[in-house]
Amino acid sequence: MPALAPSPWSQTTVADDDNAPTPANPEKGPEKGSDKGHPLGLYVLFSAEMWERFCYYTMRGLLTLYLIKALAMGDERAFAIYGAYTALVYAAPVIGGQVADRILGYRRAVILGGVMMMVGEFIICLGTEDALFLGMGVIIVGNGYFKANISSIVGKLYRDGDPRRDSGFTIFYMGINIGAVGATLIGAPVGEGLSRGSMGDAGYLVGFALAGVGMVAGLAFFVLGKHKLEGKGEPPDPAKLAAPYFAGMSLQTVTIVLSVVIVPVLYYLLQHKELVDILLLVALAVVVIQLLQAAFAGGDRVQRDRIFVLMILMVFNVVFWACFEQAGSSLTLFADRNVDRMVLGWEMPASMTQFFNPAFIILFGSFFSVMWIRLEERNANPNIPLKFGLGIVQLGLGYLLLYVGASMAGDDAKVPLLILAFMYLLHTTGELFLSPIGLSMVTKLAPKHMTGAVMGAWFLSFAFSNSLAATIAQSTGAGEGGGEAATGLDTYVDIYTQMGVIALAIGVALSLASPWLNKMMHGVK
Repeated sequence: MPALAPSPWSQTTVADDDNAPTPANPEKGPEKGSDKGHPLGLYVLFSAEMWERFCYYTMRGLLTLYLIKALAMGDERAFAIYGAYTALVYAAPVIGGQVADRILGYRRAVILGGVMMMVGEFIICLGTEDALFLGMGVIIVGNGYFKANISSIVGKLYRDGDPRRDSGFTIFYMGINIGAVGATLIGAPVGEGLSRGSMGDAGYLVGFALAGVGMVAGLAFFVLGKHKLEGKGEPPDPAKLAAPYFAGMSLQTVTIVLSVVIVPVLYYLLQHKELVDILLLVALAVVVIQLLQAAFAGGDRVQRDRIFVLMILMVFNVVFWACFEQAGSSLTLFADRNVDRMVLGWEMPASMTQFFNPAFIILFGSFFSVMWIRLEERNANPNIPLKFGLGIVQLGLGYLLLYVGASMAGDDAKVPLLILAFMYLLHTTGELFLSPIGLSMVTKLAPKHMTGAVMGAWFLSFAFSNSLAATIAQSTGAGEGGGEAATGLDTYVDIYTQMGVIALAIGVALSLASPWLNKMMHGVK
């Protein structure tokens, strides 16, 4: 589960507002208004982010099932829509962050984003295909504002060098995963369970409504806790924001209007993934040109080498997440069709199988953070490229486990649930090798004058990954008969085995090349 929030294990710092009062020296103890050493605003942001993630992952957990079972779409079209949606969700924060930086400020952007996500979920509850695309378009815009900026407020609660910062982000990151666990244990399964009962397809709409209620809760925590944010995240120029800007409207109103106007464009793009792919390729070309220009500008060999490593690792990042992000699409259908989900006489909903990943992150996240520190103390901490390589190796091994599971399937062509759980365990440990260091790596390898642009490129790599993930999912089979069209176990396992072998080979190759790539990083760890 790629987190758009800064990693809790990152050493990245975020400068505080220039005009903000200087926090008390952390060595003298907690600041006034703090609880257990952290600003009270952290817990406001934790709660808001937790409920926003509940909203998002409830929606994601139900989307593929809703498209195929309720709207009677074939696998191929459903995966294309899912891929377009998730790709745009990860691309939107690149723009949302810029709007907050230059116009709205982080706090107002978060509120606008939360309101739009809430409204989008309730629009989907109208139950038509048009309502679905319209609601998803509103959610994409809202996500761009919310996810891009709430973590920025977390960073602004701490001054540069504050030793509490990493601990604060760890707490915040736990909110992300607790929200995801809640969504996959309660939100999505409730919607799926009701759809299989007397409510029929309307059960999915109850699930989307629960997602909307979750966003209401997140907004409530954020708005009611405004006074605990210590004035952080306000607009860069409040007077300019409120002054008449166009046709008698203020700049803030114009920004909101434009945010709504873009929704019909997204409505169209969601139904034409090929256009989303073209837009991502254009953005990729622009980013590559910018990075190459920076690499060869001034003849600085150190900068050139670091940019090359950054570009190489971005490619491997796309490989990892394109395979990993089968969870909400093909792996959900695989669980629905070809996994024995019976647990002590109770059948686990297919959407609930997605809970393994966030649950394992909560269980093992702190262990990994301590492990890296202990290895560093012993001068045995793997370098960044090696961690990437080992993460991809574990991803590949996870998919190969499904090949083993297929050999254990009976006449019903059902793989044991335990095999799927172990697959998600390997995927999660692979994620913990790769994801937490990503943002920190970008800030360290990118030229200082273009850190923001490179960070946007890093987020775009996740968008590209999700689009590619949909293309891979389509190869598992296209059940054009709607919800009951099952893809054979052999087809799933053949594709997953190929993915496993390729990922394993790529991970080993990257691991073997890691000494060379690490040398090109010129001391960056």
